[in-house]
Amino acid sequence: MKRKKGLKKLRITEADYMLAQRRAARMEEIAEHGKPVSFRKALHKSKKVYDRKRFKKQLSED
Repeated sequence: MKRKKGLKKLRITEADYMLAQRRAARMEEIAEHGKPVSFRKALHKSKKVYDRKRFKKQLSED
């Protein structure tokens, strides 16, 4: 077996740094609140959009 000509150096890219920061922030958030906190709420649904479930609900109420 040939001997390797040196070790590969570990390079931390900007993308790796950002990913590590996000993970750390998420772990802090979970430790603080006891569960993941979701800031995204459901968007307002337009009444103009066809929605079969909404129509069925309206028919059952009438």
